[in-house]
Amino acid sequence: MSSDQSYVDYVCDQISASGPVSFRKMFGEYAIYCNGKVVALVCDNQLFVKPSAAGRNLIGSPVEAPPYPGGKPWFLIEDQLEDRTWVSHLIRLTELETPAPKPKAAKKVKKTTGSAK
Repeated sequence: MSSDQSYVDYVCDQISASGPVSFRKMFGEYAIYCNGKVVALVCDNQLFVKPSAAGRNLIGSPVEAPPYPGGKPWFLIEDQLEDRTWVSHLIRLTELETPAPKPKAAKKVKKTTGSAK
């Protein structure tokens, strides 16, 4: 089952105090970005936050589950999503520990051989 756009909008609203938040649809689900870094996934209308040491310290004993079949476990955020301050703080801590994405390689331009008349 894919996630609803309305649920993704709700998640983004709840975490909006963490910094610039955006999302991107991928394979019927969504990646959530903060300051251009992937910090969470929304899969099957559930919020999964990227594991981090600071996040683990904040949560205490997190529920961990894979966001999709065969995936590594992420922190599953359930009732705490209702607490805007807490969940925004978690996302901010996660963003601070997440490295910046690697720059994309420039596309190579094909050279043509031969002469044009």
